[in-house]
Order: sequence, then structure tokens, then C-alpha cells
Amino acid sequence: MLRRNYVLLSVVVSCGVAWAAAAADGRPATTHLSAAQILEKHVAARGGLQAWHAVQTMSWSGTMDAGVGDSAARSALWVQNSWAQKGPTHKNPAGAKAAAAAPQITAEPPKQVELPFVLDMKRPGKSRVEIEFAGKKAIQVYDGTHGWKLRPFLNRVDAEPFTAEEAKSTEGKWDLDGPLLDYAAQGTKVEFDAMDPVEGHDAYKLKLTLKNGEVQHIWIDAQTFLDVKVEGSPRRMDGRMRTVWVVQRDFRSVQGLMIPFVLETSVDGFPNKHKMVIEKVALNPALDDTLFAKPKA
Repeated sequence: MLRRNYVLLSVVVSCGVAWAAAAADGRPATTHLSAAQILEKHVAARGGLQAWHAVQTMSWSGTMDAGVGDSAARSALWVQNSWAQKGPTHKNPAGAKAAAAAPQITAEPPKQVELPFVLDMKRPGKSRVEIEFAGKKAIQVYDGTHGWKLRPFLNRVDAEPFTAEEAKSTEGKWDLDGPLLDYAAQGTKVEFDAMDPVEGHDAYKLKLTLKNGEVQHIWIDAQTFLDVKVEGSPRRMDGRMRTVWVVQRDFRSVQGLMIPFVLETSVDGFPNKHKMVIEKVALNPALDDTLFAKPKA
């Protein structure tokens, strides 16, 4: 399903166990399934292969965390950095200025600012994100091959192309099929790694080796077979690459497809987490290709 890598936003990807008789200590015992069996149950739990293939476009709307309320500059900086795993903020003068002005994060951080967003997705691999901030609209678009961004909150009024790192981190992030649907056709190898609990619930940890050799892990709840945790693309913070995880919660049925309505992103070594809360999902809305085209100068 959707290949989710991050908050935006970041958003942006999808497997099981069979329960046996209760163990002697009263806890349920599990019987491991093969990776192929896990994938089969996962696809069925998400709504089925045929139903997902019938979806050509999808739109999400809702709110996303974008920094704390004591600093509009920091909120803008988070939106900027959350779109793609970029270099350190000191490489961006506007970002460095905003970071310097922001107060230090305490052990009990203030409530985060929630910004409205709209995410449009269309096959093959196209995505468009709009975020409202301070009366302005920030936009990020990927047409399946190239990407561009518009960041008026940083006083940048012209569309800017993605950097090579941004393009790499965005590719496939909002793909409607994700890494597990038709994984073999994508050249992906999937293996069972371990039983590893997620938020107190048993889950299968799957190891994905992508066609390009990169490795990703996805956790599948042992009872629901839904993808409750996804390893995202590493993010550069404090001068080094950090592991990113996205926990997916509140799955709801939308015309038979199971969609997570809460996605919470965390970065290794950082206490703050950022949520994307989906309020509305539309399947197969009319999305013209011009939405994913770079605006003319």
C-alpha cells in the first residue's frame, strides 16, 4: 500500500502470525508463518490486491504537527525539513536563522502547532502536498521522476527543484501500492526477521531488500496483519544520518480499504514525535495531470 517514509510530511508504506493454544503461563503462544504467508494475510487485511489495483488516485486531508507554538520560525523550519531528509540546517541560511531564534526544547515540550494539509496521489508515483502556514501555502510536488517545491514561508516565491537527496527520499514514498504489494515484480526480497512487539502488541518484523540493494524493515501486527510500523528513509540531523520510524494507528475502512488515520514519526535520538492526522480520505477523485506539473516561470 502507501509507501510511507515520514511525516511529510511525510507519509509515506505494508504483513502476520497464527495464534496457537495458550501457553502454560497464560500468555498466548504464536506459530510463525513464512514471509509469503504473512504477505498474503497482510494484503487481504488491507483490502485485497484487486481493490488496491482499482485505485488510480487518492487524496488525504487533515492536520500535521509542525513544531511548537512558541516559535513560528521553528514551525516553518520543521515543515521545510519534514518534506524530505535534507542536510543540516546550517547549510540553509534561512533555516539556520530560524533554528537560532527557536528556544531550546525541554523534557516536556509545549504543544505543537497543527497545520492543515492536503495530499494528492496519482499513479504512477505522483504526489502533491499543500500545507497552509501563516496565511501562505507551501507546496511540494513529485511527478514520478522529478520534484519541485514552493516555500513562501521562507520568502522563496519561485519553484525550486528537488535536490538529489530530496528526490531519492521522495521516490516511491507516496506510491499507492507501497513496497509489499506485488513486491516480487518490484524486485524486492522479503524475509521474516523476528518477532518484535510494537506498542505492547506482538508483531512480525520483516526485512525488505530492495532492487537497488537498500534494506528496509516493516512491522506487521500479529493479530490484525496491518502494517503498524515502518522504517523510513534516514534523516540527516546534527550532522549525521538518523534512523526514522513511522508508527501507523487508527486504521479505518474506506470503501473496503484499510487506511491508517494517524501516522506518528520519530527520529532516533530525538524525544519529539510528529503526528499526521487524517480527517478525510477520497478514493479515485479527479486529479488532472497539471496538478503535478511544475508551474511556468
